[in-house]
Amino acid sequence: MARFFIELSYNGKKYHGWQIQPNAITVQKVLNDSLSKILREEINVVGCGRTDTGVHATYFVAHFESEKQDIDELHFVHKMNRILPKDIAVYSLTLVDDETHTRFSATSRTYEYHIVDKKNPFLQEFAYQSHVPLDFNLMNEASRILFDYIDFTSFSKLHTDVKTNNCKITKAIWEFKNNKWVFTISADRFLRNMVRAIVGTLLEVGRGKMTLDQFKKVIEAKDRGVAGTSAPAHALYLINVTYPEELFKAKHQG
Repeated sequence: MARFFIELSYNGKKYHGWQIQPNAITVQKVLNDSLSKILREEINVVGCGRTDTGVHATYFVAHFESEKQDIDELHFVHKMNRILPKDIAVYSLTLVDDETHTRFSATSRTYEYHIVDKKNPFLQEFAYQSHVPLDFNLMNEASRILFDYIDFTSFSKLHTDVKTNNCKITKAIWEFKNNKWVFTISADRFLRNMVRAIVGTLLEVGRGKMTLDQFKKVIEAKDRGVAGTSAPAHALYLINVTYPEELFKAKHQG
């Protein structure tokens, strides 16, 4: 058996997230079906993480194992993109060591959350429109507070199966880009619903409903019930996942 990484992106609007679940269309299920059809064997892909219903990924990595040791990358990518729906695209195929894992080998992940302050028919489906003025300078001050903590239980979905709620956040900043406010956040790992919960709480700060000191107390409480409501999913994007370079074999050319 050979293990391969694939790089892809998807518009999450029509999907109930990444992970397979009963009676729902998911990105993982669509990829499994497409890969199995092309390779003519049962394929089960493993993703670099989970995205919730409606969340997008401009960059996502998944791996699968195949009995075929020699797969031509260009031919594979072309065939995959022909049979995949328009809202999922595959960009590459890379042979990796058997121990390399898209989720556990990743060293960091980066998300973006997009906000617009006025109605824009070309962004409505992909950005959150705030109907009240937001103080982004204050929101950036609150964002910097995240660096002082590692336990983010207050921003985690309840009853998850993880062993720890500790994460090391390495970047958290709001910037104005292309007529949007973009929140970029990077960490070694993220908890379920963590980014949307952080953004929702930062929005409380930006609206003047929560002080910086109260924001600190939310984190220290380690209680999801005291944080803000999760920001809507349609404006969230996974944009990058990084891996140690030495884990990869030479690019497989078929």
